[in-house]
Amino acid sequence: MVAPVAVARVDLDAERELCERAQSGDRVALGQILRKYGPILYRAVLLPRLGRDALAQDALAETYARVVERFHQFQWQNAGVYPWLRVVALRIALDILRARKRETLYEPDDLQREIDASESDLSVTGEAELSEKRDLAEARARVEAALRAINPRYAEAIRLRVLEERPREEVAAALGVTVSTFDVVLHRALTALKKALGAPLAGEAKQPKEAQR
Repeated sequence: MVAPVAVARVDLDAERELCERAQSGDRVALGQILRKYGPILYRAVLLPRLGRDALAQDALAETYARVVERFHQFQWQNAGVYPWLRVVALRIALDILRARKRETLYEPDDLQREIDASESDLSVTGEAELSEKRDLAEARARVEAALRAINPRYAEAIRLRVLEERPREEVAAALGVTVSTFDVVLHRALTALKKALGAPLAGEAKQPKEAQR
């Protein structure tokens, strides 16, 4: 039982030294941090909330740029650097949601609440890999629960257009409607999904089930 704790402590000490080097202007050290946590931020933070690979890739690039610009603001805590990086990535995702407004899974207000909760929890110790699994599982569970809660036709439209990124014409054909009708269906579907995403998961305080069209 002692050995794993000792290894984790050494890794945390090494990470702190790496962060100190990065804050002193060592770009190699900063690059090591981004290479280590970039894939986790993409898989567990950005893609589940933005829903599209292209958006998540753009968000990751912007996250890198913002980390480079603001890493001097990072203050070391015993949880390591990942919680801080996660909040930076969440804020980038929030900016994208606010700018796009259409064909997005999350409402900006819902993501803002998540950021607020995360910022108050930066000192919680935990390995990034464990945080990734928890973050990804929670995000997937919430989206899947929301999709099950809405009209199946709406859920199919979202899966094909937003999650699988298929062309509008192809999805419209799959649903047996015109492209213009599909645009209306997708708009209603996303509105329903966002309401469902704002509802609590099982085990949380229940709210009235969102009405399906």
